[in-house]
Amino acid sequence: MGDHIKNHSLINSIIGEGTRFSGELVLKGLLRIDGDFTGSINTKGKVLVGKTGRAECSIIAGTAVVGGVVHGNIQASGKVVILATGMVLGNIQAGSLVVEEGVLLHGNCLITGSSSSMKSGSLPGNEKSWAVDWQGNREAGGI
Repeated sequence: MGDHIKNHSLINSIIGEGTRFSGELVLKGLLRIDGDFTGSINTKGKVLVGKTGRAECSIIAGTAVVGGVVHGNIQASGKVVILATGMVLGNIQAGSLVVEEGVLLHGNCLITGSSSSMKSGSLPGNEKSWAVDWQGNREAGGI
């Protein structure tokens, strides 16, 4: 995870491992989820779902990094990164998307190519859209 969060702001909000929280989070800065969260997240900053994190929520953020499980939609004005340990069950809309080998991703992806073109309801002509249903069988060397 270090490569994807280098030179970023310090974590100022955390849901630790073994913690369950339900609600609406509106924050500045970086949120890290290592426990269980249900609800919604809205930040211009970064959201990091750690390897032990489980989030059943909608995420609106500048950047999102998923190493655990997200069940819900992710909208990022910048980048969404899904690490090899990550699983996303929901739609993704972002300026760019990085998916490591071994993830489980089930949903639609809309990649706009730039953070300046991310406006709700606005569809510039240069975005790329994919319907994705990747369910890799790690033992058999799947996607």
